[in-house]
Amino acid sequence: MDSRQRAAFLSVLSNIAIILLKVVVGLAVNSISIISEAIHSAMDLVSALIAYFAVGKANQPADLGHPYGHGKFESLSGLVEAALIAVAGIYIIWESIERLLHPQALQFVFYGIGVMVISATVNYLVYRHNIKVARETDSLALEANAAHLSADVYTSLGVFAGLVLISLTGIEALDPIAAIFVAFFILKASVGLMGRALQDLMDRRLPQDEEKVVRAIIHEHYNQFVEFHNLRTRKAGGERYIDLHLVLAKTVDLPTAHQLCSHIEKDIKGRFPRSQTIIHIEPCETACLDCEKTCPQDGLPP
Repeated sequence: MDSRQRAAFLSVLSNIAIILLKVVVGLAVNSISIISEAIHSAMDLVSALIAYFAVGKANQPADLGHPYGHGKFESLSGLVEAALIAVAGIYIIWESIERLLHPQALQFVFYGIGVMVISATVNYLVYRHNIKVARETDSLALEANAAHLSADVYTSLGVFAGLVLISLTGIEALDPIAAIFVAFFILKASVGLMGRALQDLMDRRLPQDEEKVVRAIIHEHYNQFVEFHNLRTRKAGGERYIDLHLVLAKTVDLPTAHQLCSHIEKDIKGRFPRSQTIIHIEPCETACLDCEKTCPQDGLPP
């Protein structure tokens, strides 16, 4: 079990405990906002389970059936998580409207306040650990799980504020209103996560700052090639795929060309460890005597 799976498993355990606590207290208090938070945490649990299995699958090496690896399992898991969260948000809004139309008295409000404080605290601590590991390993599935935990922190604080106001004012309509607040927060997170997952699944290019780094690495070898073009990039989970066409002078022999490509690939991998680079070699079409640009010298830097 690597660091990503351990982080996801910690999230699974924490969510199980919080769900049980919220369900028991929500039913005792008769609060739709607390029950909606339990549903939110249930979606977080599903997210954590998906993340746990997705990072395990994505970590498997390439095989005959999947020669490009299994990185897109992370992106696919993020899309599934987003859809599940959206369903939960719509359900909470429906139930909250029903509660507004048919009000019910709340009991033991202070128990609800206490469970929201516990939920926000635990989820914040687990979120910090998940986002740290997600950034270290560039895991979309784990980052999505961390986003759910972060949303749970804010929604728990929102429900906490609503319950405090109810205890002070006695306005019980604030309970379903707080639940609707939770639902819209969930839907917002779902839309953002769905967009990111779809970008990876549709082979969107790497961010401009990352492509800028790749171009800078290639330009470090400017005195050994004529030019490069058709730079293409994409991402699958934490894996980056880069390919380009490199134009060399006609005087460059095959072993030297191969050595240059290996050197560039090694430099890119040094900056992006989970990356694969493919370089297509092309001979310069310009006659060397007519070229205004001095042809690169053979050989590689030490």
